Amino acid sequence: MSGETGQAGSGDDPGFGSADLSNCEREPIHLAASIQPHGALLALREPDLTILQASANAAAFIGAAAPVQGRRLTQVDARIARALAPLLAEKLDEVPAAFRARLDGVVLDGMAHRPAGGGLILELERAGPEENFAGRIEPAMQAILASYALRPLCDEAARIFRRLTGYDRVMIYRFDEDHHGEVFAEERDPSLEPYLGNRYPDSDIPQVARRLYIRNRVRVVADVHYAPVPLEPRLSPLTGRDLDMSLCVLRSTSPLHIQYLKNMGVGATLVASIMVGGRLWGLVSCHHDSPRRAPFALRAVVELLAEAVGTRIAALESFVLAQSELSVRRLEQRMIEAISRDGDWRSALFDNPNTLLAPLNASGAALLFEGQTQTMGDVPSTAALREIGQWLDGQPRRPVMATAGLAQEAPALAGLAPVACGVLAAPISPTPGEYVIWFRPEQVRTVTWGGDPTKPVEVGADPRDLSPRRSFAKWHQVVEGRAEPWTPKDLATARMVGDTVGDVVLQFRSVRMLIAEDQLSQIRRQVGNSPQAVVICDAQGNIDLRNDAFDALLPGVRGAAPRRIDQILPFFADPTEIGHRLRDVLDNRRSWRGEARLADGMGAGRPLLVRADPVFSSPDRVLGYVFLFNDLAERKAAEAARRRFQQGIEEGSRSRAGRLDRQADLAFRAILASVVENAQLAALEITDGVDVAQMPEQLESVRASVARTAEVLEALIRHAGQPGSRPGDRPDDHSGDDPG
Repeated sequence: MSGETGQAGSGDDPGFGSADLSNCEREPIHLAASIQPHGALLALREPDLTILQASANAAAFIGAAAPVQGRRLTQVDARIARALAPLLAEKLDEVPAAFRARLDGVVLDGMAHRPAGGGLILELERAGPEENFAGRIEPAMQAILASYALRPLCDEAARIFRRLTGYDRVMIYRFDEDHHGEVFAEERDPSLEPYLGNRYPDSDIPQVARRLYIRNRVRVVADVHYAPVPLEPRLSPLTGRDLDMSLCVLRSTSPLHIQYLKNMGVGATLVASIMVGGRLWGLVSCHHDSPRRAPFALRAVVELLAEAVGTRIAALESFVLAQSELSVRRLEQRMIEAISRDGDWRSALFDNPNTLLAPLNASGAALLFEGQTQTMGDVPSTAALREIGQWLDGQPRRPVMATAGLAQEAPALAGLAPVACGVLAAPISPTPGEYVIWFRPEQVRTVTWGGDPTKPVEVGADPRDLSPRRSFAKWHQVVEGRAEPWTPKDLATARMVGDTVGDVVLQFRSVRMLIAEDQLSQIRRQVGNSPQAVVICDAQGNIDLRNDAFDALLPGVRGAAPRRIDQILPFFADPTEIGHRLRDVLDNRRSWRGEARLADGMGAGRPLLVRADPVFSSPDRVLGYVFLFNDLAERKAAEAARRRFQQGIEEGSRSRAGRLDRQADLAFRAILASVVENAQLAALEITDGVDVAQMPEQLESVRASVARTAEVLEALIRHAGQPGSRPGDRPDDHSGDDPG
């Protein structure tokens, strides 16, 4: 809806501006070789800062003698060179740095970065009107922090960005699992047609453009009717190729995208990326009916607040998963109590609809276990459930398997759509045919698209004359054969339930092995094939069974072949303490839940969670003991990541805050504190989450977001403190300012 198309590719790829809709996916939009005319661009060689390339308007824009190519920046304008000098020691390869230069009667805002291929790119624009952005950021940050659900957060974000930018329409645009987009929240001028709820096909913003949005977080088209200003010479003298303009804010936009905007009746756009957990979650998309500039300070504030929104979304998503985990832990406790009370765990799964159905918004659920079925709610017949189990057995083995359109994936099961159009299954053991399965019925619904998604192009008089579609009238599509899609939260909850039931199944089968000798062979295979490390002992501590997962956990255990449970002590970092614990279990018939560390020869040891339980046949007779071992390495790594994150956030905030020593900087200090508070709240929700393997990466994503936001904030501070940034420093001549 507000993205470009194209990327660099093979020699057959179209050049920038020569793509049509048959090959626009390969258009190298970052190699535009031209800029929008409201600014100027200089490409410099380092370290002498000789100008190798310049936009055709550069000399006139800065009032220099033409041409500027081949001359050093100090010779062209020493004032720009002096303003740039403090930035040259920085990396400038990920986030451009800002500076401000005062020329004769004109104040310029500059951006500097180092592109791939070497050199230094300067982009210059007329400085915008003075605004008290600091006083507007803090209330916006507090409003973002106060939002405790996704919908209110996005509604509030749309209001914040419209008040801040003044654009006619502001949309919070969210991508779904199929890469289609939806206008999830909207604030607009009352005279405009509402787009809220409209969907747009993935072809409107192809993946290549989305990847560029991850690098360059804010993109502006100041006037869709602009005439591009070429770079001279076109090819970079440093590389012999087109200049990589991925991070350029002035970069020309694909003509196809410009035509798309014209077809929509849009005069100018500002688009900011919303990043969640390192992925492009959506966009803040601002449209204006007439030309409108977005000066540096406004772009910086938009990027800062978009980062804050992404961080808050990450926190809310993690909070939802943490709540799901809590409900699953309660289910686990009820299943354990049911084993003690009834000798079976299955009754706890089906004693209340809230147990299985409510957390996943499912209409029915079934348990397939040891050839038997138990059900709740609206489910297919027993024969159909077995067919579904056989179909699941034929799918690639995964922690969860999900489809919202069973008929498309298993045509033979199409007749089940009224009750089982959507299927979500979690294996509960390595044995084929054993699953917890949730169902959703077919949901015949009308989807509103912003134009016909099947006709993204218009064909002119010449069949080769293709252009983006011209009609954006609401187009309604009746969708059949689909259930309500399973969300990432549904998948995570199902995985937790599957893991928990799987643990209980393993425990239950271990107990039955001790009780029922006639089932020993079958149960031994089931326990032995489990990925859960387990050791089963008799009443004297002699090992009756240890599985391959346990052998894999302890290096060298195969050769040592322990026959008693206490013979595993040498494998632990603290055998004395573990020995005390084992004796307490065996002598006093008490359960043990605790942490132990395997000896790894490197000091700290590998952490394990040990769960030991006596198995009673009567109150005074013990049949044996079951020991389960869980590897805690990932959890410990996640905890370490959390500590590093907290330390880094605190040190970074102290370092940044230490630079803010003037009275005028107190407002920015408050903003930095809000940024850190938002990140710390997000970290708390993330570390309360379930998937510990992904936790370090998610924390690093939040840390990177804070670092990036701090850089943007520091640029704002630097910008506010430079000549012309305060009312007393304003030049007398305001003719160069553009209030748009």
